[in-house]
Order: sequence, then C-alpha cells, then structure tokens
Amino acid sequence: MQPLNLPEYQFKLRKNGDVTEIYDSFRRKYVVLTPEEWVRQNILQFLIQERNFPSSLIAVEIGLKYNQRKKRADILSYDKQGQPYLMVECKAPEVKITQETFHQIATYNMTFKVKYLIVTNGLNHFCCLMDYTTNSFRYLETIPVFED
Repeated sequence: MQPLNLPEYQFKLRKNGDVTEIYDSFRRKYVVLTPEEWVRQNILQFLIQERNFPSSLIAVEIGLKYNQRKKRADILSYDKQGQPYLMVECKAPEVKITQETFHQIATYNMTFKVKYLIVTNGLNHFCCLMDYTTNSFRYLETIPVFED
C-alpha cells in the first residue's frame, strides 16, 4: 500500500483469493484492505501509539442516524467518562480533502458533539478544536494527545 504521512506500523495481512485483507483489532476480524481502510488502520495506530488514546475507548465504523438515514462515523473516541471526545473521517490517499469532506464530518458531529474533529487522507491531516459556546472551531497544528 501507499506510504502515508504517518509512522510505519506493523499489521496482520492475509490473502483471501485475489483480495488482500487486514486484521482490524477493533472489529475483531479481517476486512478488505482498501486504500481508505489502510488510512483508517494507520490513523488508529497513530492515535494509540503516538497520542496515547486508550484502545478500549475507541469505536470503529460506529452507526448513527441523520435525517432518517443510516450513516457510519469512521472512528469515534470517547473520554474517560464515556462521552464522545474525538471523531475521525478517513478518505483514501488519492481523495482530495474538500469542503464537502468537512461538511460530512460536521453533519455526523451533530449527533456526537465531540471536542475534536479530524479529517485525513493519510497524507494530509486536519484537526479542529470545537467550541460549542461560540459555535466556532479553530484548526490545530497537530493532533492532540489524549487527556486524562
């Protein structure tokens, strides 16, 4: 797979016929290794290994309803009190991050109201700190370390 703008991590890969699969320890199963899945698995490891997010507080492809439609958030991390804390929207490396991508995660965030929103294609990462008292946000230089 394509090198990303993240540290290199070791993954369990296997062939299933002509398809390569990667083991997702959060979903506890092998999933098809698509470019977007490659980004998702790498950013998960980054959050755990580099930013101290407890894996026990992370959910992958969490379902939500928006306007009677079923949607899925790529990654949702909770704080130690079990409240939504950080959400990540992953795109394949060849997908350009656009305003539409931010609109997608902002729409999902109407359900969760997290402190941090991240959009990444593995090459470019954008992280916002949300301020619900002023209904605003600001971009951060780096992805935050998990707060106890």
